Amino acid sequence: MPDHTLKNLRDDLPDIAPDHGMKGMAAHFGAHALEMRKAGVSLQRLDPGVRVPFGHSHGRQEELYVVVAGAGRVKLDDEIIDVRTWDAIRVPGPVMRAFEAGDEGLELVAFGSPRDPDAPPGGGDAEMVPGWWSD
Repeated sequence: MPDHTLKNLRDDLPDIAPDHGMKGMAAHFGAHALEMRKAGVSLQRLDPGVRVPFGHSHGRQEELYVVVAGAGRVKLDDEIIDVRTWDAIRVPGPVMRAFEAGDEGLELVAFGSPRDPDAPPGGGDAEMVPGWWSD
C-alpha cells in the first residue's frame, strides 16, 4: 500500500483565520493534516481590498507563493509588487512580507521548507509584526 496522504486544502483543513481575529481572510494550513515532515503548505484567501494585518519573516524558511485566483500586491521589505493569477513569488526567509488583495480578492497557495516537524499548525520559525505594512 502506498504511503501518501490526500486532503483538500479548502474542504478538509480548518480555517484558522477567524480563531486569530483575522476578518476578510481564510487560512488553511496543511502540514500536520498531510503528515508532512520536511515542508509546509497553506491555502490563503483575502477578500477584495483586504491586507494581511501583519508582516512576517522566517529565520531559515524560504517560501514560494503561487497566486491561484485574483490579483493584488505583495510587500517584500520596502518593495511593493503587483501580482496576478499564476504568478509565483519566491521569498527568502529573512525578507519581511505581506499580501494585499485587489478588487477581485486574492487566493494563493504557499509552500515552505524546511519546517520544524514539532511546530504547531501555522508555526515554525516565523517572526510576526502586527501592522507592519501601513500607509
